Amino acid sequence: MEYMKGIDGLYIQEETAVTLGKFDGVHRGHQKLLSRILEKKNLKSVMFTINGRKSGFVLTDEEKLFMLEKTGLSYLIDCPFIPSVSGMEAEDFVREILVNRLHAKSIVVGKDFHFGYKRGGDATLLLWLQKKYGFQVEVVEKEQYKGRDISSTYVKEALEAGDMELVNDLLGYRYFISGEVLHGRQIGRTLGMPTTNLVPSTKKLLPPNGVYLSRTRIGEQAYYGVTNIGYKPTIGETFRGVETYLFDFDGDLYGENIDVELWKFKRPEMKFDSVEHLKNQMQADIAFGKEYFFEK
Repeated sequence: MEYMKGIDGLYIQEETAVTLGKFDGVHRGHQKLLSRILEKKNLKSVMFTINGRKSGFVLTDEEKLFMLEKTGLSYLIDCPFIPSVSGMEAEDFVREILVNRLHAKSIVVGKDFHFGYKRGGDATLLLWLQKKYGFQVEVVEKEQYKGRDISSTYVKEALEAGDMELVNDLLGYRYFISGEVLHGRQIGRTLGMPTTNLVPSTKKLLPPNGVYLSRTRIGEQAYYGVTNIGYKPTIGETFRGVETYLFDFDGDLYGENIDVELWKFKRPEMKFDSVEHLKNQMQADIAFGKEYFFEK
């Protein structure tokens, strides 16, 4: 997969199948659009992402690349919502970007897709323009879950509520946090429960602070465990971190890149009267996690 940022110098020589949108989270609705362009084997597949926000993403840019590289997508175009893009009239965008630069022969969008100056373009306009510019348009119905359209808003509502089972159902995969394992204060090690520590990107949208049942991917291996998100008030951390105790793992992961999947919310973050009380609660959390994963 080739990654391209912005529209300066943007040009693909081959004929393409293009889907457009924000694609934050690459949830099941987005995957439906992606599957349509991947089906067109005679065309190069292009995902054209447009986004004006700078934070609060379900997937960071790096996480999105990690996911999409496995799909067989030919090109990922990351287009910031800058004046040279947001100020384009809708038909100008179709002609200059989709036709002249991307050589689009197939365009796949959702029913609620809008583009161009003041959101003046939509699926209806694309259908009207297809004969003029020589491409075919497919307008895809929204994917639903329990009677509600799956959307980035729906995913974020569930995530902000800490409902990880719902989040994962909407995404079609396990929500995860990626990062490099850093040296922490090693409090867990002194308690006999060594942990991995990540400091997530400030762009990443996290669930509420608390303890979650998790699975951590380390290369080709995966380990179940429990993860605390927050500031660890008992020991007075000053940053919001992601700390994970891995079941049945005893190794040095410092400097390794790992992915921590969150499966289920266990309890909110708490401040304990003593480190001993913290240790007792950690042991109870670990016992609960092992029962959940291994005794279902």
